[in-house]
Amino acid sequence: MKVEVVGKNGFTPSDSNKDYAVKKLSKLDGLIADYDSVTARVVCKVYKTFHKIEVTIHSKDIILRAEVSEADIYAAIDGAIDKLVKQVRRHNDRVKDKLGKKSIRTLEAPAEEEPYDKKISREKHLDLEPMTKEEAIDQMESLGHDFFVYLDKETRKTNVIYVRTDGDYAIIETETK
Repeated sequence: MKVEVVGKNGFTPSDSNKDYAVKKLSKLDGLIADYDSVTARVVCKVYKTFHKIEVTIHSKDIILRAEVSEADIYAAIDGAIDKLVKQVRRHNDRVKDKLGKKSIRTLEAPAEEEPYDKKISREKHLDLEPMTKEEAIDQMESLGHDFFVYLDKETRKTNVIYVRTDGDYAIIETETK
């Protein structure tokens, strides 16, 4: 796996920060089929009272993303990697159990880890009306939600706008293949 460690908010990761991230990401070797060809992007941010680590990995089978905030940068890296390992295991189990296919790679989970047993408890159906980004933000805020699905008035594509943990907004723009 190629690892890119970058800093934001004026923070520059040290060599020991980079080495630690690379070492911890090696836990994913054996879990991801295309491990040697993927790139992990580790973004390190420093705030007044905590460090935030964001890790994104684009594999041919799955996109992995984890974000963890901790007082210590090394604890944040550990937490993010642990989240990624759980995501891969959960994905492998779903692929194997639900679709009857072989998983990306099978790695036995520790006995103390509980199996993934989430269920869909509610479904909503939406009639999307074209609106601008600003109108979508107004709708989201008036509903008191932290995300909102809408049809972009200009592009005619379904988008999701959401509130980031830093309070800013972000938009996911969809594409059809």
